Amino acid sequence: MKYKPLSIIKAVVCLAFGPALLLNPGFVLGMFGVDFCEAASLPAKEYGAALLGNMLLAFLSRNAEPSKVRKAIIWDLFIYDLAALVAVTILQLQGSMNFMGWGVVFIYLFFSVFYGILLLPKKSAS
Repeated sequence: MKYKPLSIIKAVVCLAFGPALLLNPGFVLGMFGVDFCEAASLPAKEYGAALLGNMLLAFLSRNAEPSKVRKAIIWDLFIYDLAALVAVTILQLQGSMNFMGWGVVFIYLFFSVFYGILLLPKKSAS
């Protein structure tokens, strides 16, 4: 997958969840079977803010030409998605989320794989 469509998909996914986590984290966490308490409010809202930041980064850089800056953006999104993949997979395997949690695992797997592929060296024509 090329950078532009991947970044647009990333921005749309982040837009779907970021504002919802900021405004109503209990509802969003409840969809995934996670018990919401006052202690969960701050990290859930911070996660929503992080998603909005990723949305802006992905969307505003969608037309970036191949460069060191675009490579740094890809590294940032790859590491973010890979770390989140590990975290949500552990939570899912521990039974902390309901079946819908596998959707979150899949989303992070998707972005980790495709941003990772963009980091692979390009084969030169011989």
